[in-house]
Amino acid sequence: MRKIFDFEIHSRYSRACSKDLTLPNIADWAARKGVDIIGTGDFTHPKWFAEIQEQLEEQDNGLLRLRPEFLPAATAANSERLEQLKKIQFILSAEISSIYSHHGRTRRIHNLLLAPSIAAVKKIIAALEAKGAKLGSDGRPIVGIPSKELLRIALEADPNCMLIPAHVWTPYFGLFGSMSGYDSVEECFEDLSPYIYALETGLSADPEMFWRISKFDRFTLVSCSDPHSLPRIGRECNVLDLDDAEISYAELTRIIKERDCKKFLHTLEYYPEEGRYHFDGHRDCKVSLHPNETARHHGICPQCGRKLTIGVLARAEALADRPAGYRPEQAIPGKHFVVLEEIIAAALGVGKASKKVQGEYFRLTDQHSEFEILLDLPEAEIRALASGNIAEAILNMRGGKVEIVPGYDGEYGKIKLFDQAVQRQNNLQTLF
Repeated sequence: MRKIFDFEIHSRYSRACSKDLTLPNIADWAARKGVDIIGTGDFTHPKWFAEIQEQLEEQDNGLLRLRPEFLPAATAANSERLEQLKKIQFILSAEISSIYSHHGRTRRIHNLLLAPSIAAVKKIIAALEAKGAKLGSDGRPIVGIPSKELLRIALEADPNCMLIPAHVWTPYFGLFGSMSGYDSVEECFEDLSPYIYALETGLSADPEMFWRISKFDRFTLVSCSDPHSLPRIGRECNVLDLDDAEISYAELTRIIKERDCKKFLHTLEYYPEEGRYHFDGHRDCKVSLHPNETARHHGICPQCGRKLTIGVLARAEALADRPAGYRPEQAIPGKHFVVLEEIIAAALGVGKASKKVQGEYFRLTDQHSEFEILLDLPEAEIRALASGNIAEAILNMRGGKVEIVPGYDGEYGKIKLFDQAVQRQNNLQTLF
């Protein structure tokens, strides 16, 4: 039975995050998306941790559920959606930003923590505060604690805790990022490296990029949405084959630790070109370059003469010791998709934040979850459910008929699901 999980998220207490990111809303949107297991996010923040303890109840399987009295009122009136919502389970998670000096360089690394219990979280919080961490300042706190020491703290709190380096290729805050990262897991975590079992791909990368680097073969590759608003939940996630009775913290982490290909079916991925740091570039000058072009310019912006931000593709290429297209044995694949809001926006020729897109999105997902629409419904049902252009865009996405202008230096890539003639017609239709 397919189960989808997404455990790197944030709360309304994280900087630059929506105030709508409450636990009831997160559960509601997880159900709307089709995500079965969702992270709590931000368990180190004192106010958010208090809400976790108040609004969620621990279960025997190491996961949590929303308490009945906190079910969203609007959803509670819909019996079918209410049953979906009751099934949503939470995993205790937090992202921590470590900024510290190591081997003569300043490192800026984001790490994701998973914990099996409230008791373990309390121990992690106490240990972080004992080292001077100011946890109330941000849902994703900035600490001066090295990544290795953060892993030690988690394992001492509970040996079943897990640390996963987050969005590892991101230039500024990824484990392998071009600006402040390392060249290997071992360089960062040293003698504790055997306790790193997984790497999180990030929006600007996909498993195929990792497969070119042999030293990453032992790691399970996971993908998470890292959303700063509710609609972005599930934009990257992980697909498992689990019966309801099998779902537990222990089983989820076992699958990751053992890279169980029978249970871990695949990740659901952004097209990496759509991520904000795929190409090299300089946003202020609107300069976007493939790594080959960057080399010709010696890493310097041709417009202003300053250094370019070196993106994910170039960084992966620098570490690669295998040719493009190489696939290791028993590799867990990634499947690319485009989120439904972007598909609707492309079909209607308007911005995805427009009322027209939002209205159509809710109309569709009131009938089926987003992943059912994108992945499961037969073509005839899609055409019956959605307007002609939207149905065509969904089918184009399924067939890989996608063109992307790559993202760079913090700018998201641009998705095209129609040829230019069709897109012009869509744009005209929205004017009348």
